[in-house]
Amino acid sequence: MSASGGTKAIVAALGANLAIAAAKFVAFAFSGSSSMLAEGVHSLADSGNQGLLLVGGKKAKREATAEHPFGYGRERYIYSFLVSIVLFSVGGMFALYEGYEKIKHPHEIEDWYWPIGVLVFAIIAESFSFRTAIKESNELRGKQSWTDFVRRAKAPELPVVLLEDLGALVGLVLALVGVALAITTGNGIWDGIGTLCIGALLILIALVLAAETKSLLLGESAGAEDVAKIREAVVDGTGVTRLIHMRTLHLGPEELLVAAKVGVPQDSSGAQVAEAINAAEARIREVVPIARVIYLEPDIYSETAAAAGADPTKTPGGAGAH
Repeated sequence: MSASGGTKAIVAALGANLAIAAAKFVAFAFSGSSSMLAEGVHSLADSGNQGLLLVGGKKAKREATAEHPFGYGRERYIYSFLVSIVLFSVGGMFALYEGYEKIKHPHEIEDWYWPIGVLVFAIIAESFSFRTAIKESNELRGKQSWTDFVRRAKAPELPVVLLEDLGALVGLVLALVGVALAITTGNGIWDGIGTLCIGALLILIALVLAAETKSLLLGESAGAEDVAKIREAVVDGTGVTRLIHMRTLHLGPEELLVAAKVGVPQDSSGAQVAEAINAAEARIREVVPIARVIYLEPDIYSETAAAAGADPTKTPGGAGAH
């Protein structure tokens, strides 16, 4: 669901941004507005970003190889991180430079109806793109707040598109205000101030995206809900008597690695242990289908060994941190 929803939102944003970028550059050519130029570069950068997200999604689908035995799911995280870099450097820094130049060398906006008309068109187009991103995100967000969804989502595409579209809408409003003030007062400095505000906004969003995708690249555990489901599914009371300790790691948005040490009855035969492990793996995959890679280590739990170990996670049979 997250992959298909993300792709739909990306395509909607890509179509809107390409049309908006062309319109903004035309408006800049006729009016000389630096806000229009900064916004045109912003939309062009966003279009490139959506292209990067689509490429990352395609590359992530490659089959695992001997060199990359856990597959290429993290390609989506890598390309999302590249998006934040592009947004920061191409969008934000360029807008700051243009704003500074416009304030230093202001001039009146010519043919004011071009930038005003394009900005109104762009706001309408971006609103449709933003609406699509919100609709697709709501299917995954559940009861989470929007802040929690952006921070905790394992599929990076929807949070990226959401923040890009939100930044685009706010940026367009800032550009509209700057252009309107420049036209009303006849002072082009207002256009430059609007451009500086757009640059600061883009850099802020880029930093947020970079921080979130960096966390995904480093490796995040499963969400609390999935961890609870796995813990409950592992133990059946007969073949597996307890969960000693467990680690989870997202190999990609829809791929989860589960590694755990589990307690088995002391008098179990090798065949019984193997059967219990296989059954536990099946139960885990039933409750959390994205658990693609599962390693369960059987052990005989010992209260004495658990209490004696200075580091329970390294104590055989010890009750390590969950």
